[in-house]
Amino acid sequence: MLDAVVVGSGPNGLAAAVTLARAGLSVTVLEANATVGGGARTLAPGDDGDLLAGLPEGVVHDVCSACHPMAWASPFFRAFDLAAHGVELLTPAVSYAQPLPDGPAGVAYRDLDRTVDRLGPDGPAWRALMGPLAAQWEAVVALAMGDHRSVPPGVLDAADPARAVLAAARFGLGLAEQGTYAWDARFTQEAAPALLTGIAAHTIVPLPSLSGAGTSLLLGTLAHATPRRSGPGSGAGSQAGSAGLAFDGGWAIPRGGSGAITAALVADLEAHGGTVLTGHRVRTPADVPAARVVLFDTSPRTLLDVVGAAVPPGLRRALEAYRYGNAAAKVDFVLSGPVPWADPEVGRAGTVHVGGTRAELAQAEGEVAAGRHAPRPVCLVSDPTVVDASRRVSTSGGELRPLWTYTHVPAGSDVDVTETVTAQIERFAPGFRDVVVASRGVPAAEMAAHNANYVGGDISAGAATMWQMVARPALRAEPYRVAGGVYLCSASAPPGPGVHGMGGWHAARRALRDVFGIRVAAL
Repeated sequence: MLDAVVVGSGPNGLAAAVTLARAGLSVTVLEANATVGGGARTLAPGDDGDLLAGLPEGVVHDVCSACHPMAWASPFFRAFDLAAHGVELLTPAVSYAQPLPDGPAGVAYRDLDRTVDRLGPDGPAWRALMGPLAAQWEAVVALAMGDHRSVPPGVLDAADPARAVLAAARFGLGLAEQGTYAWDARFTQEAAPALLTGIAAHTIVPLPSLSGAGTSLLLGTLAHATPRRSGPGSGAGSQAGSAGLAFDGGWAIPRGGSGAITAALVADLEAHGGTVLTGHRVRTPADVPAARVVLFDTSPRTLLDVVGAAVPPGLRRALEAYRYGNAAAKVDFVLSGPVPWADPEVGRAGTVHVGGTRAELAQAEGEVAAGRHAPRPVCLVSDPTVVDASRRVSTSGGELRPLWTYTHVPAGSDVDVTETVTAQIERFAPGFRDVVVASRGVPAAEMAAHNANYVGGDISAGAATMWQMVARPALRAEPYRVAGGVYLCSASAPPGPGVHGMGGWHAARRALRDVFGIRVAAL
């Protein structure tokens, strides 16, 4: 009998597996797909079926996530130390940008002072909101990345608890401001509010919203934050981070693609005796090898399909009622050159939120919430070649490069949004069509085919309302253990979506304590 089985090999599943294997347990990860990584995979045409069929060979694409602010900031990854495992996180000078229909784009530089200068009259208000949070980013991350049931490590036990608590209070006040219709009181121009709203739209909910504000404040904080370098040995579990850091914060992009993070986790798991089985779909209890604990990096729906009979009736009803949200539809482009943004500074950003002003973004998200396709939807665009020249491929006809995009649509939409996304980018980058060599659209209804956690195309693995972010997957004191030795460790558990590994880390440490009597504070 194995000590532990992990169903699903996304970042949370692999984080759980690594934590268990490092504690000396025998661990096997089961993955339905031919490739490992879930939402953190980088594939070429021909990999894992026809997911990228029709695109030029040699160009690799990030299947889901592309840009990773949490890859350096999450407590799990700070303890794991990606740099020590060969992952190079590249930091664009511009963390993210927001093109506007009239006037210069909103640009969030890594440098807070430079951002403030560019925002002009709204610069001091931006500094007042984001500056104190960026200065105490560890406390902000600790607050957002906890189990949402207790005061997380890194606040009351921080090196300077008073400043950490003050940062947490500022974060709460920011939520009350940017998550309600008071969100316009601080700013007088278009760029600053559009910058915040572009991040808030990641939640795919009507705006303003408390969950959207939480996302914008967390990721906005990390856009200006800088890891603190400390002495040898401080990385394992330290809130200060690792001495081996080879990156500078911001919204980092892994060299070679998101799959570099997955490869590092798999290599560490195997080095500690763990195994990964691909092409192993779990549908019934018979598909799971005998083990003392089973952790599901899946949706609650999949967990119930497999082991629902073992879940207490009250919790089973709560998990059956778990709400999934609206969706993302993806378009992968191959370009012959850089995106010709009307504002050249946008071309320095690793991530671009396309959709215009705060009012336009909110209107578009409202359309999706009402079950309609927005004529001018919110689009997320990531160009890894801004910092990673290795993603450019030389051919006899010239240089090719990938462009990662997705847009928000109603859940289950079967619409190919390639033309809509192209037109929306062209709106802010005239001539974009001229550099498109090839494209492939993946409708929301097909997203679950490559990641079953994306029910109806919901890449957040559950509606990202404030209630469901706090109470996911159900309103109970223990969010991970669902029955005996069965745990939920996916983005459907706290702290929610993102490539941070925290759901897996929290669940694995619970399992170590509950079943094996092992208490670990860090890796």
